[in-house]
Amino acid sequence: MLNHYEAAFVLTPVLSEPQMKEAVAKFEKLLTENGGTILGHEEWGLRKLAYPIQGKTTGFYALLQFDVEPAVIATLETAFRRDERILRFLTTRLDKYAYEYSEKRRHNKTASVEPKVEEA
Repeated sequence: MLNHYEAAFVLTPVLSEPQMKEAVAKFEKLLTENGGTILGHEEWGLRKLAYPIQGKTTGFYALLQFDVEPAVIATLETAFRRDERILRFLTTRLDKYAYEYSEKRRHNKTASVEPKVEEA
């Protein structure tokens, strides 16, 4: 049975934009090779950390949303721990309410927003 998950992770700030995208693609590939389905991903960009991690005060934030067997989570988290580019990560199993909210948020991001026309 596939469960719904989100994995948020922080990459080291010394990476370039293509290197960051390559790191995200690496984890997406790991999930799909293990029978998972990528529902979406978000790159939040370079942000200030709440507290220094390994002497760094900023990091690239990314979020993966996916469906996968529970046994694959251990493989994913091991890959996160082994990758020197990852400062922190958090993998969360979504309940039905969180999954519905996640779907709605993904749908709203992809829906085109019509510009408002102000009447004179």
